[in-house]
Amino acid sequence: MSGALVARLVAFVLYLAFMIYIGLRYMKNNNSSEDFFLGGRKIGPWMTALSAEASDMSGWLLMGLPGVAYLTGLKEAFWTAVGLEIGTYLNWFLVAKRLRRYTESCGNSITIPEFLTNRFKDKTHTISLISVIFILIFFTIYTASGFVACGQLINSVFGVPYIPAVLIGMAVILAYTMAGGFLAVCATDFIQGTLMFLALIVTTVVMIVVLGGPAAANAKVASFGAQFLNPFVDDGAGFGAMAIISALGWGLGYFGMPHILVRFMGITSDKDIPLSRRIAMAWVTIAFIGALMIGAFAKAYLNPPLAAGAQETVIIETIKQMYPAFLGGIFLCAILAAAMSTADSQLLVAASAFSEDFVSTILKRKLSQKQMVVISRLTVLAIALIAFLMSLNEHSTIFTLVSYAWAGFGATFGPLILLALFWRGATNKGAIAGIIAGGITVIVWHNLHGGIFGIYEIIPGFIMCLLFAVIFSIADKNKNPEMLAEFDAYNAALKQA
Repeated sequence: MSGALVARLVAFVLYLAFMIYIGLRYMKNNNSSEDFFLGGRKIGPWMTALSAEASDMSGWLLMGLPGVAYLTGLKEAFWTAVGLEIGTYLNWFLVAKRLRRYTESCGNSITIPEFLTNRFKDKTHTISLISVIFILIFFTIYTASGFVACGQLINSVFGVPYIPAVLIGMAVILAYTMAGGFLAVCATDFIQGTLMFLALIVTTVVMIVVLGGPAAANAKVASFGAQFLNPFVDDGAGFGAMAIISALGWGLGYFGMPHILVRFMGITSDKDIPLSRRIAMAWVTIAFIGALMIGAFAKAYLNPPLAAGAQETVIIETIKQMYPAFLGGIFLCAILAAAMSTADSQLLVAASAFSEDFVSTILKRKLSQKQMVVISRLTVLAIALIAFLMSLNEHSTIFTLVSYAWAGFGATFGPLILLALFWRGATNKGAIAGIIAGGITVIVWHNLHGGIFGIYEIIPGFIMCLLFAVIFSIADKNKNPEMLAEFDAYNAALKQA
């Protein structure tokens, strides 16, 4: 084993050990399901902001997005980033404060299915059942993308075969998630978000300097085609208006992402949200610029260029060429951090959906708080194993897996969250119809190809969910007076704040 490999290995081991230590440190704080899933609603603004964005971006930010920019230039990657930037801001501005307040006043809801059930006074728990099904489906796919990222990274850096590499990443994620719950996930995500941010900034600056400055770097990359640095130029490669609309459609996903929404629910006070929003937007903007620039400029920087099909390792190979071994190992941990920060959050939310919304609510099993935490940990393990089986194909692309799961959540829950928070007339029947219509549309649309089916499935899914929810709510003449009174009280409290 070479000295460089040993130095990178030491960096990885120290980093992974620190993540596990954090999980064990917070283990003693989990005395109830609210502690395990929401940290007792005591998360500060800085941790809320960075953990929300770190869990949002995943390995997709440091592998998937730069890979697209390296392969095809800034066109698709740029418009996708623009859509996500807009969606991030609107989610913090429109949803965060209202969701924090309404979930607490609505039966102290600690999961999204529980909130929707309480908000629409669903005595049959149909909303919970349907929500749990879609959460388990799409979060398993999403978690698999994180495992793929871990596997590709460890395989590329250390030469460990892909499947054992996935197992290593999965084992560490499971260790601190099962032990420390939401507090551990937020604390590790805060650290991981900071590391991701620094790695993107420093690597972008160094790359531009090495290429001779901004003007020289632009000239070198422009030689590969106008599309590499100008997302407004139609290069004739088929990226037209429909593709731009699809890319911008990524922004719709934020309103329905349970692993992001729970950050709003867990913050100490809704008064901290404006500060968190400013921190989050600064992080996202700079991170996107770094990811896009590294992906595009690496076309001129990397020597030799990446092999066909290896575009998602662009940042890995850049860091390996750019830095001394140990420092490079630390920055490579940022990529691992990106994958882990999302996978841990998704496992936790999926576990909460199963234990709180299925076992406790639907099956009506009366268990102690400690028993619920045990069930939650076993659920984390079970979902991780299924996601592992899905990640066994090492040729899976992170971008494709994330886009499917992102569409699933955005279309299934996004319109319902907005209607629940803003529309007094939304009803139980409308919510059920909307969830089913949105989820099924995404699954069907994803598996059809050609023509209009080339548009990103989140857009038709979001429209169908919204349409069905509104139509069925309007047609529902039996408005629940308790639900209406609760909405009026919540709305009045917001106006007085």
